[in-house]
Amino acid sequence: MTYIVKDECIKCKFMDCVEVCPVDCFYEGENMLVIHPDECIDCGVCEPECPVDAIYAEYDLPEEMLHFTELNAELSQEWEVIDAQEDPDPDAEEYSTITEKLHLLER
Repeated sequence: MTYIVKDECIKCKFMDCVEVCPVDCFYEGENMLVIHPDECIDCGVCEPECPVDAIYAEYDLPEEMLHFTELNAELSQEWEVIDAQEDPDPDAEEYSTITEKLHLLER
């Protein structure tokens, strides 16, 4: 089991999760973070830290959201690891309440 970042993170990237992760399994893209499934130790400390509820335990993902499991695995192979909290996206507050943002993902 692993934790998964969903599209609530897109254009937000608050990074509170990165600060608490004990194994540095978050990877950063232009406007989203993902979790590397082979590096995540399933500790769960990141989930409650996300202010936009973008992190889910894999077993809690609704069936229609299972594609985020594959997306996290794919993008964590392409993006750079991030091991320290940085500033959120400039538009984070504006986008924090918007849902279904996958079409805004920048690869």
